[in-house]
Amino acid sequence: MDAAGYTTLNRQSGLMRELGVVANNIANASTTGFRREGVVFSEFVAAMDSDPSLSMAYASGRHIDLAQATLGQTGGAFDFAIQGDGFFLIETPEGERLTRAGSFTPSAEGELVTADGFRLLDAGGAPVFVPPDAKIAVARDGTVSSNGEPIAQIGLWQPVDPLALVHQSGTLFAGGELEPVENPEILQGMLEDSNVEPVAEIARMIEVQRAYELGQKFLDAEDQRVRGVIQALGR
Repeated sequence: MDAAGYTTLNRQSGLMRELGVVANNIANASTTGFRREGVVFSEFVAAMDSDPSLSMAYASGRHIDLAQATLGQTGGAFDFAIQGDGFFLIETPEGERLTRAGSFTPSAEGELVTADGFRLLDAGGAPVFVPPDAKIAVARDGTVSSNGEPIAQIGLWQPVDPLALVHQSGTLFAGGELEPVENPEILQGMLEDSNVEPVAEIARMIEVQRAYELGQKFLDAEDQRVRGVIQALGR
């Protein structure tokens, strides 16, 4: 296979990765706190002394869209939405993770946990505990009060290096070194929707599919050309 064939195959591989990312975005268009992702392509150029230079494209990373999504009213005492920057800090078996999905419930021990049982951590990195049958109120700065008495403060965190944010699974992210968010804003009784725009994602999927089909047609034509040359030389 010549350089054009290898370049096209490399491009096809990247387009397949992008299709997978776009499909995942569409599938999570209704997932609370989901962050849209995009594929980042980079170019590798090999400079040749005698032959023309060879350029290869790589789908080398993913870009996470941190744009604010719509906030929806739920009225739930343990539903929290973030207005502006930051993530909730969650304790998982794999370590601390970040999330914008703010639906929590009290565990049997009185700790606020996610639907998967992961504990919500406060501004000091400790689990948030709420007394049983207490009336809970959460101020905009994350201060949790029980019957009018402050008992904890939910922390909002963000990566020191925004490029260190890596999607792990679902709505969870790893962020490397973290720092607290200045002037955090948490809204009780609300949840943040996914920031995926379904129409834009479907349009992007169609665009990527067409690009992939064009690449496949080129590979098919190149295969036929090589077969023709081999057959002609074999006569």
